[in-house]
Amino acid sequence: MDVELRCNNTRCRKPLGNADNPRACVTTCSHIFCIDCADGAFGISLLCPSCQTSLTSKSDIVLAELNPPEDYKSSVLAGLRPDIIADVCQRALSFWTYQVAQELAYQEAVQKMQESQRNRMEEQASVAITQANSELGRKSSRGPAL
Repeated sequence: MDVELRCNNTRCRKPLGNADNPRACVTTCSHIFCIDCADGAFGISLLCPSCQTSLTSKSDIVLAELNPPEDYKSSVLAGLRPDIIADVCQRALSFWTYQVAQELAYQEAVQKMQESQRNRMEEQASVAITQANSELGRKSSRGPAL
């Protein structure tokens, strides 16, 4: 299953990492926002819009290039000790796992809401059909209209 990251602002949910949104703001509380939502939210306060975590440290909100060029990938971790590289990789994978889990939970909630709406509509349609059939039955039992 190929999962794409989405802006964690529930009113936005833009897909991230594509040509339209190649960069995003990532927080230390494991949330990610498109540039527009990040500018709007963090321009007002340094609280995460998703979880209200205070993001006052300089490294709590970072601009991430989601499709980095090859030369960046070649040098970004160069010079770091293997234990630091492993720690960075583990944190990045944890972030991705969290985002995928959140996306699946969101999609399940949407599906349940849609199923509930469909069930209500089916019930309403069934009641309307029953009422219409009942009305037709009453009219036909009266005999032909003169």
